[in-house]
Amino acid sequence: MSVSLFSQKDNGTVKMERFVEDLLSKMTLDDKIGQMNQLNLEGINDTLLTKIKAGQIGSMLNITDPKEINLVQETAVKDSRLGIPLIIGRDIIHGFKTIFPIPLGQAASFNPQIVEDGARVAATEARERGIHWTFAPMLDISRDARWGRIAESLGEDTYLAGKLGAAVVKGFQGNDLSSDNSLAACVKHFVGYGASEGGRDYNSTNIPERLMRNVYLPPFREAIEAGAVTLMTSFNDNDGIPSSGNSFLLKDILRKEWQFDGFVVSDWASMSEMLSHGYAVDRKDVAMLAANAGIDMEMVSETYVDYLKELVTEKKVSLADIDNYVRNILKVKYRLGLFDNPYVDTSKVSTAYSERHLQTARRAAVESAILLKNEDVLPLHVNQKIAIIGPMADAKHDQMGTWVFDGDKNYTVTPLKALQRGYKNVSFIYEPILNYSRDKNKTFFEKAKKAVGEADVAVVFLGEESILSGEAHSLSNINLIGVQSELLQVVKSCGKPVVLVVMAGRPLTIERDLPYADAVLYNFHPGTMGGPAIWDLLFGKENPSGKLPVTFVREVGQIPMYYNHNNTGRPAQWIPTLDEIPTEAQQTSLGNTSFYLDSGDKPLFPFGYGLSYSKFKYSGLQLSSDKIKQGETLMVKATVKNVSNVDGDEVVQLYVRDLVGSIARPVKELKGFTKIHLKAGESKQVEFQLTPEELAFYGRDLQKKAEAGDFKLWVGPNSAEGLEGGFSLQ
Repeated sequence: MSVSLFSQKDNGTVKMERFVEDLLSKMTLDDKIGQMNQLNLEGINDTLLTKIKAGQIGSMLNITDPKEINLVQETAVKDSRLGIPLIIGRDIIHGFKTIFPIPLGQAASFNPQIVEDGARVAATEARERGIHWTFAPMLDISRDARWGRIAESLGEDTYLAGKLGAAVVKGFQGNDLSSDNSLAACVKHFVGYGASEGGRDYNSTNIPERLMRNVYLPPFREAIEAGAVTLMTSFNDNDGIPSSGNSFLLKDILRKEWQFDGFVVSDWASMSEMLSHGYAVDRKDVAMLAANAGIDMEMVSETYVDYLKELVTEKKVSLADIDNYVRNILKVKYRLGLFDNPYVDTSKVSTAYSERHLQTARRAAVESAILLKNEDVLPLHVNQKIAIIGPMADAKHDQMGTWVFDGDKNYTVTPLKALQRGYKNVSFIYEPILNYSRDKNKTFFEKAKKAVGEADVAVVFLGEESILSGEAHSLSNINLIGVQSELLQVVKSCGKPVVLVVMAGRPLTIERDLPYADAVLYNFHPGTMGGPAIWDLLFGKENPSGKLPVTFVREVGQIPMYYNHNNTGRPAQWIPTLDEIPTEAQQTSLGNTSFYLDSGDKPLFPFGYGLSYSKFKYSGLQLSSDKIKQGETLMVKATVKNVSNVDGDEVVQLYVRDLVGSIARPVKELKGFTKIHLKAGESKQVEFQLTPEELAFYGRDLQKKAEAGDFKLWVGPNSAEGLEGGFSLQ
């Protein structure tokens, strides 16, 4: 197991610790509390500068002007007593200037390198503006598409989120935090936020400890082991305890078990929101609860500044704890190189929107797109006349997706612009029909019919605006909003082939739309370069390879539905449709098993699903043994052949089921994936290594271990199909 970067006792670490201890010895209690205080920029003024001079601020949010950053840093370094620089934070979630696909989209690539490259571009563009710290990756396991923040997640699967989350950390932080292209990563939200009841943001969660340890905590640990230097608490309470006051999570698990030695920051005012939770009596109580739980830095609500000194005097908060919190903060500042150079080089030419960055974003958009349906319509031919219909065809702002504070929509290359620039010989007719996704005006539907009637094929760009997903943007209905489904039906009525291109922040319930599209290309908001990526895919210059990082439900009433669920005592068997049920049927005539009478027990599309222009055949599953012991490794091999005449990429996936455990185990769990390139007719043998450690879980005794017994495994293209084998662990 890898360890935190701070735990490597090399000469640099020893030097850092000596520096920090020396500085800490010179600090008053007021100085220390100041380092624990983070404020949001609300304008550069005398009040702010006075606070900085007095050492009352340790970090600032949302200051992005290099000249202003240099001013506040100069004030901190030259005018305060101890000269401690500020750490500048900003929400940089999927790009700073050059915007990449939303994290859920990047997860669809099943490619850690794509994810790492995107974070590296964001870090480069942000650090050159004077920003040191970003609040990403978000590692909340998300099993409810109603929750707006599913857009920021890496999907529903613990294994995938862990691997990709570690890649994000590596991309942001690089090998040297002090370099001019590195940001401090902040893994969030600790923990369980993605399980908010009803998919309603900020809502309570009720996750028992075993489920927390087996599903929700592992991605955080993997990101921390990858070197993440900061962590953010979540808004929710779990089992009645708000995360910002949860010492079990922050001290027992994070510090004692995991030995995390970065620093913990609260989410925006999440500490003071313990008042609304009914967990704290007043703001002083908030400060005491958070400090005793293990919050190092308070974001914006300033209860520490107002009450910590008093609480220490009253011996309600330990001075030793405060010293540790400040020590953690100073170490990160040291690692970032802020004590050597906190300033921005304003003469440096910006790399924002450089050709290299744009092409990296384009590659990410290509690999993030998922082909869900194709009835021999795609790829298109450049000599076809195309009717381009729909509000998302030229939505410069909305294409970027949620949590984009710094991206400039004028750099967005929409599908319309990409066709005009990159495919100048293609004949097309453009009729948006609707001005935006919520538009209910059907006035121009006849225009759609006319345009499609003059074309060979219609490409309909639908989805949701960026404002409809993200924080506080939950929905109870996740169909295509407004009259978009009706528009699609009108287009289909013209008798021409129809390609549906979706851009959205979540998996929408599109079952009702599938009959009206001959092909469906699904894009989680694809960012700055989404337009050219989409056309490259539609025209076959690129071959779709994205796979779903979340289950697509048939209708919202199936939520929560996810592939790695536990089995029931009565799993679904024969499932009649509503129309097949006879009148006056007896109570038990349908079989007493677990399913919905109206939507069955299966999703619309399973986790890991995604089509290609290539056809792949799986064969030759081989296991190195039918039994392994503790300490041994099981080698799993399978052959994948491209049986088409089109070169393509395939994400090969390994799933395992523990048949009997001390607690009920999931019906399948992802334990490996790899993306391979196969030329037409080419075969490759794919190999996975499976160890007992990867089979371990927290069982009835809450101890993590791999339990002896029988296992099934599958190697295939998604979670619903594949070659099947079995083995036992002894």
